[in-house]
Amino acid sequence: MNPRYIAETTKSPAQAVIDLEASVKQHGYGVLHTYDLKQTLASKGFDLPNACHILEVCNPQQAAAVLTADMGMNIALPCRISVYQDGGKTLIGMVRPSALLASLSESAELKTIAEQVEKDTIAIIEATK
Repeated sequence: MNPRYIAETTKSPAQAVIDLEASVKQHGYGVLHTYDLKQTLASKGFDLPNACHILEVCNPQQAAAVLTADMGMNIALPCRISVYQDGGKTLIGMVRPSALLASLSESAELKTIAEQVEKDTIAIIEATK
C-alpha cells in the first residue's frame, strides 16, 4: 500500500483549503495551524511556482490516546493534510497515519488508533473533493 494518500479536486487551492477546514470540523477534528508555503518562501526571497498549504489537524481524543500509550509518539503528531498544485492539478494529500505509526512503533494499540485516524482523515479529504 502506498504510504501516501492523494486525491485530486477540480477546486482551486484556496477553495479546497476552505472546504478542507470545514470538513475537518465536521469530522470532529480541529485545525491547529495552517501554513502557506508559497507565501512563507516568498517572504524569504524564494519563489515557489505552485500553491502549497499544509494544515495540521488533530482529534484531541485520538491524540490523547496515542500519547498515553507512548509519549514518544509526539513526533508523529499532529496529522498533516496538504493542499497543493502540481502539473496544473489541485491535489489534497497526506501520509497515511497507519504507515507513519507503523514505521515508529509495533504497538497493536497504536495500530488500531492509526487505522481509525486514517479512515477519518480519508473521509475528510474525500468530503473536500
